[in-house]
Amino acid sequence: MEKDLNDSNAYYADCDRALIHKKPTPIQVVKVDYPARNSAKITEAYYKTPSTTDYNGIYRGRAVDFEAKETRSLTSFPFKSIHPHQIQHLKKVLYHGGIGFFIIRFSRYSETYLIDARILIDLYENGKKQSISYKELQELGSLIRESLTPRLCYLDNVDDLFFKEEINYGKES
Repeated sequence: MEKDLNDSNAYYADCDRALIHKKPTPIQVVKVDYPARNSAKITEAYYKTPSTTDYNGIYRGRAVDFEAKETRSLTSFPFKSIHPHQIQHLKKVLYHGGIGFFIIRFSRYSETYLIDARILIDLYENGKKQSISYKELQELGSLIRESLTPRLCYLDNVDDLFFKEEINYGKES
């Protein structure tokens, strides 16, 4: 799914629809082997700090921040796949007026869903559950349409979820 998202983001950037990038994972390199100058290889490293979320950028003048996850389960997406620091980060994004969401892929169904961070955070913190079921995600999230370009048309879902009133207002004028 990461390649699909990266390709989609490259397409969105090329056509000036949005500017969203994958955040690099912060690592501290400890040891590098140099068998040749052009073939350096990191042989030991560790995570410097916990990463926040996978992607961030700007869309329609608003900050966008989201986490992408994938599961092979047929029935649910486990909350243990989400780290507490990711929840805290998305809460801050939302507090400051940014757009936050999760993209969750059920690989066995070849389906990818977008769900508002507010909904998933509420279930994660207050739902007294260990996961969100596939059925719940179908009801609470929205299926992301796939195409050739972009591969994952997730900004259409973002428009429907976060900008519907603005888009409708623009069409009525």
